[in-house]
Amino acid sequence: MLKSTFVFLVIIGSLLVSNDTVYGGSIKKRKVKKQFKHSQIMNDHFTGFALYDLDDKKMIYELNADKYFTPASNTKLFTFYTCLKMLGDSVPALRYEARHDSLIFWGTGDPSFLHSDLKGINAYSFLQHSNKTLYYSATGYGGDFFGSGWAWDDYGDYYQAEINGLPLEDNVALIYADHDGNLQVKPNYLKRFLSQDTSYHPKRFNVRRDFLSNKFSYPVMAVPANFKQEIPWKITTELTCALLQDTLKKPVWPINLTLSSNAETIYNANSDSVYRRMLQPSDNFIAEQLLLACSSVKFNTLNTDSVINYSKAHFLNDLPDAPQWVDGSGLSRRNLFTPRSIIALLCKIEDEVKDDQLLHSMMPAGGTKGTIRTAYKTDNGQVFVWAKTGSLSNVYNQSGYLVTRKGKRLAFSFMNNGFTRPTKEIRDEMVRIMTYIHEEF
Repeated sequence: MLKSTFVFLVIIGSLLVSNDTVYGGSIKKRKVKKQFKHSQIMNDHFTGFALYDLDDKKMIYELNADKYFTPASNTKLFTFYTCLKMLGDSVPALRYEARHDSLIFWGTGDPSFLHSDLKGINAYSFLQHSNKTLYYSATGYGGDFFGSGWAWDDYGDYYQAEINGLPLEDNVALIYADHDGNLQVKPNYLKRFLSQDTSYHPKRFNVRRDFLSNKFSYPVMAVPANFKQEIPWKITTELTCALLQDTLKKPVWPINLTLSSNAETIYNANSDSVYRRMLQPSDNFIAEQLLLACSSVKFNTLNTDSVINYSKAHFLNDLPDAPQWVDGSGLSRRNLFTPRSIIALLCKIEDEVKDDQLLHSMMPAGGTKGTIRTAYKTDNGQVFVWAKTGSLSNVYNQSGYLVTRKGKRLAFSFMNNGFTRPTKEIRDEMVRIMTYIHEEF
């Protein structure tokens, strides 16, 4: 324990060295500095950068690395690390207690329950095969349906699903055109809330949902072939019970009971598979729900703030700069992190996973998978960068790991805030600089 503490203090110390430090005998910070100094794109907005050698435990170069930036989905790295520290091999799916002829169950926030990709079915099978009367209590989660600082007018966009204790099928309705050009809805139960609205006149065909209800409306227009749209539904306890009942083909009754101290736990998906799905496509829904799963394990309640505060106090209290962290996904602009703190976090993640191959398999990989699949090209078929992106309007970041042609293992955090150029120009310039580092060092 003392040895690991000393090693991490050495890492933190190296993050605070002067920008005038020369790295090694062959790699000098001036080579990297030159890439930024002569980049017109990187000099017309607020740019932060930190590049760190994971083997020699030395900072190579810093640019505004001690300044706070809006991280967007780089926030998911903080969620990822917290989950690594608090969850086991599998994500808890349900808490339950049998009482005579009744089975009472509570949600844990598990995002994998009947998820379109993860397809967690253990909890579903458990409920389906129970011969007791099912009662669902939603008392575990008392938070808002949106995270702190989220944009309310994004409520109809697929990436901003509502938060709740027992999510089902991603908490998102899939509305699509069948072969006959008719609109269908998945889950099918929601089709009863879909109707045509003669007062709705969008420029192109799409479906909208009422902000406060599950009224889905579409215009008097021809449905385009292959039409597909994902819209989050409005969470209510009644709807959750109805969707469960429709899926299980048996009654599910709402009940208002606090979590029993005798409640047992059912587990669903493998944790690594859930983390992979969160990181590679940058899934906001999974990130938010995973923090609730952590809360369920630690506190027997579902509270995002409690988990974030616990993580900051016990896992992240030695970062160079205290993080301002408010949600799991990074949808909020109230999140603020520094590049050098993200470097320290990346070191912590690597130390926790203890397996580069496994860690890289969960991250987006340049040229092959995830949100940087098309941004980078491989080097003769070899991936050299694994990084989490972060994107909001006027924000684009990448933080992760890079291996150079000479085999150097590096961690980097590259943050861009306040630009007005197209995001593609920012991304392409970042890729140019990171590819240069890979090839030259």
